[in-house]
Amino acid sequence: MVNAAGTAGTANSHRSVDRRTLAAIAAGGALGAPARYGIAQLVHVAPHTFPWATFWTNISGSFALGVVMALVLERFPPTRYVRPFVATGFLGAYTTYSTFAVEADLLVKDGRAGTGVAYAAATVVAGMAAVWGGILAARSLPHRTARTA
Repeated sequence: MVNAAGTAGTANSHRSVDRRTLAAIAAGGALGAPARYGIAQLVHVAPHTFPWATFWTNISGSFALGVVMALVLERFPPTRYVRPFVATGFLGAYTTYSTFAVEADLLVKDGRAGTGVAYAAATVVAGMAAVWGGILAARSLPHRTARTA
């Protein structure tokens, strides 16, 4: 690929890395991963059954993402670090596509294709519904208005 300067490179090779943004993402991730682990410890799942711990973690994370993004993008003044900290860092580490994919695959490989397909479909459908529910919940919160003297 040829960039705007006419030299070979990737499309993003001219951008510098904002270390503060990376720090915000890392800090969020450092909090989100233990939160996911905590949920997994609270929700006990028998082997070869519907993976409820991952399901509820991903659904609650989807709902939280809807709430946070609606609030950050629609209500609060622009900031450089809230969205990377919460959405990419915390919720990115809290939710887990990789575990979801492995669990669905293992269910199918272990002869429980119906459970695996139901898990995959339910996760996608419920996740989308949760995001929209989070957006609607955030938008239904009353707005604080500045008082005039």
